[in-house]
Amino acid sequence: MIPDTMGLTFLAFCLPFLGALVAPALTRLLGHHAAWPLALVPAAIFLHFLGFNAEVSRGEIVTGGYAWVPSYNVSFSWLIDGLSLAFLLLISGIGTLIVLYAGGYLKGHPHQGRFFSFILMFMGAMLGLVASDSFLMLFVFWELTSITSFLLIGFDHAREAARRAALQALVVTGGGGLFLLAGLLLLWNVTDVTQLSLLMSFGAEVRASPFYLPLLFLILGGAFTKSAQFPFHFWLPNAMEAPTPVSAYLHSATMVKAGVYLLMRLNPVMGDTPAWETILPAFGGLTLLVGAVLAIRQTDLKLMLAYTTVASLGLLVMLTGFGSQHAVAAAALYLVAHSLFKGALFMVAGLIDHETGTRDITRLGGLKRAMPVTFLAALLAALSMAGLPPFFGFLAKEEIYAALAGGSLRAIAFTAAAVIGNGLMFAVAFAVALKPFLGAPVETPKHAHEGPALLWIGPMLLAVKGLVIGLFSAVAHALLTSPLASAIAGKPETVTISAVPHLGLALALSVVTIVFGAAVFLFIDKARATANRLVEDIGWGPDRGFDQVMTGLVRAAAAINRRVQPGRMEIYMTATFAVIALALLVPPAVYGEWPRLPVWPADMPFHELAVMALAVLGIGAVLTASNRLTAIVALGIQGFCVAMLFLLFGAPDLAFTQFMIETLSVVILALVMTRLKLTPRDHRPLREKVPDAVIAIACGLGFSLYLLKVTQGRFDTALTDFFNLYSKTIAHGANVVNVIIVDFRGTDTLGEIAVVMVTGLAILSIIRIRKGKAGGKA
Repeated sequence: MIPDTMGLTFLAFCLPFLGALVAPALTRLLGHHAAWPLALVPAAIFLHFLGFNAEVSRGEIVTGGYAWVPSYNVSFSWLIDGLSLAFLLLISGIGTLIVLYAGGYLKGHPHQGRFFSFILMFMGAMLGLVASDSFLMLFVFWELTSITSFLLIGFDHAREAARRAALQALVVTGGGGLFLLAGLLLLWNVTDVTQLSLLMSFGAEVRASPFYLPLLFLILGGAFTKSAQFPFHFWLPNAMEAPTPVSAYLHSATMVKAGVYLLMRLNPVMGDTPAWETILPAFGGLTLLVGAVLAIRQTDLKLMLAYTTVASLGLLVMLTGFGSQHAVAAAALYLVAHSLFKGALFMVAGLIDHETGTRDITRLGGLKRAMPVTFLAALLAALSMAGLPPFFGFLAKEEIYAALAGGSLRAIAFTAAAVIGNGLMFAVAFAVALKPFLGAPVETPKHAHEGPALLWIGPMLLAVKGLVIGLFSAVAHALLTSPLASAIAGKPETVTISAVPHLGLALALSVVTIVFGAAVFLFIDKARATANRLVEDIGWGPDRGFDQVMTGLVRAAAAINRRVQPGRMEIYMTATFAVIALALLVPPAVYGEWPRLPVWPADMPFHELAVMALAVLGIGAVLTASNRLTAIVALGIQGFCVAMLFLLFGAPDLAFTQFMIETLSVVILALVMTRLKLTPRDHRPLREKVPDAVIAIACGLGFSLYLLKVTQGRFDTALTDFFNLYSKTIAHGANVVNVIIVDFRGTDTLGEIAVVMVTGLAILSIIRIRKGKAGGKA
């Protein structure tokens, strides 16, 4: 490992958040042109991390950071290897184009500055997530992506659909984050490490641990929800309620791939087990097929692409867990290829919507002449998504089939799933790239014309990039995909596939995919109708299930709230003291740790006996008082007796404090009682008095037993010795009690004073409210 001692890396992680702070003001100043200076933020981050490419391509790992909580081995640290560097470059590189694209797409939007701020915060969260070395950092940034995506998906908060989609994404991914937190804590418990860089050497211990299966399910819970694996896939297409720049960024390089990143990161530690190689391919393959079929039935360009993203994520999960020789390389290739062509196609879809006023593929056609640059970008990206040579997508598809193909039933099943899924995505790619542009011109809500440079520069660059790295694949493998594959595998891997087709089973499967995809494309209307019938026959789905679960939760919460919060103070008081009594009495009963009964001292002085007798008489006075005001005054006798005992045992300060507190308590309670309309005595029937008496006696008995147990334990004099030793030398006070209250516990004392003050103000407000109501009635 190479330590990164430069503060520039820390600054690179902070830059997006700093950019988010100035974005609103900059947008007010420059309008949509603020996109240009704001795009310098991710561009600078891209260039900084590109500087690590030489070390990482040699197989080195760059680490750095700062100790955060050293006593718990918690640090703010980062890990840059082939996997994290690939994500860092994709996030910052595509993020630069997204910021520029948003400048044109949201031109004139009243909240464009806020959007820039949200997208930059989202970018910062993703950068932190993929570079985190610390478990705690990983979880913090993981949840921050959920929060910032909630803000982005619900950006058009005036629309109910946007609010629902944002809440759905937050609930699903945030809930998955709790599973991840539990999994990370369990990993910490099993390995005693809190950093991913150290975790990589504990693979054997983790796989052999009896906690492996619970650990696997917890990690998969976080990863599957984040990367929209079946049955959690429904939130991702609904997130298309966000503006198109968000959709393009979300699907190409950021949050939806966070779960895939986590699985790839933990593959060297948790992979190579029957459970890993069964669960991941099974759920990944099912997600691939579900996403591809649901994509075919859509007519909205963004939804078509969104469901193919679900399918692609399933393919990546399937490859990550498949366990064959070429699977890791295939996952690395497809990860990069998908980011490029999907980002381009989403921006194309947004550009079409922006310039024509519709995304409905059935209402589009003949745009080739009006939007030639957009058409070229769409065609290039579609060729890569379809997996045709010499595009980078072709390399990924060939490696996928080389990884999956085999003679076993398992290999045949997953190969068939890949062929069907890729064929359907082939059809969707060309439907998005060709249907809106070819054929006779169709009248659209807005007069179609080519968009400004801010809108087409992003998709064109990404589409051309897919062609260039396909042609110069050797360079791309050396600098990007080989280090990426090595990090996923946990050992050196060399990716060698080129854009030149090689005769073999993989090429044959590619031909089958192309033929199948072309047939679906030519008869896409019939395919859409078939997919619609299939979904309608199934009926119930996870999306409807989410609404049912949320409705059930709301109703259950309301029912519980009606029972536990009925608005009656006596119920709250009874429940509170009942729980206190149970907490004090149940543990000693369960564990048999009762205190020894106290022995009455034979030589107790008369004056001490007198004080105790006075306390007992006070209790009798409380119980036999003729009205509640008298009972409150009599209750003060107990406090004064305690103060007298403090005084007799040589603690005048404590005695004085007790006298003051007891006096104020009695005065305040008496004042409140005189202002409230209460009956002089308690006229409740016996059946209502007995439970309260039982609870009161139980609380008193519980506290008595608790104090007895505490006083019978060994007295630790460490604090006493400390205060005796340092009260005069540090605080310059001879009165130890005063020094503790004023100096050592000064902040605590201030808090106590604040509590008393707030309580007094609250009582005063209640009295005035009741007095005002009484005056109004008069």
